[in-house]
Amino acid sequence: MSAMTAQRFEEVYFDGVDDMLAHARENLVRTSPRAAFQEALTQRAILVDIRPAAQRVEEGEVHPLLSPLVIERNVLEWRLDPRSSSRIEQAAYDARVIVLCQEGYTSSLAAAALRQLGVSRATDVIGGYAAWREAGMPTVNN
Repeated sequence: MSAMTAQRFEEVYFDGVDDMLAHARENLVRTSPRAAFQEALTQRAILVDIRPAAQRVEEGEVHPLLSPLVIERNVLEWRLDPRSSSRIEQAAYDARVIVLCQEGYTSSLAAAALRQLGVSRATDVIGGYAAWREAGMPTVNN
């Protein structure tokens, strides 16, 4: 691949990812770590951590008293689509699902995918787990 072709590929690829993220966030009312904490604490929302196991081990996890669900990104839609034969008990079109990733990028795409499946109240945490931890929300280290 020539240098010019590689540069053009990079420009198109990154513009595409940025556009995809912007499009995903158009219909999301994203939530702050503190608001997500309060919704999870009062059981008004299901907090779903989609980070891979290795990342959770390295960075820590949301405190179990908040009953976060750990559903890795690669199976999220299968578990939360109310029509899926692999759905979890909490899967419902009207469920308030708050998705949490490491920095708030993957979670936006995941929440948008859930909304496309009809889970109309899905959203994500602004800044992800890093912002959660920085805001002093409860965590545990493994």
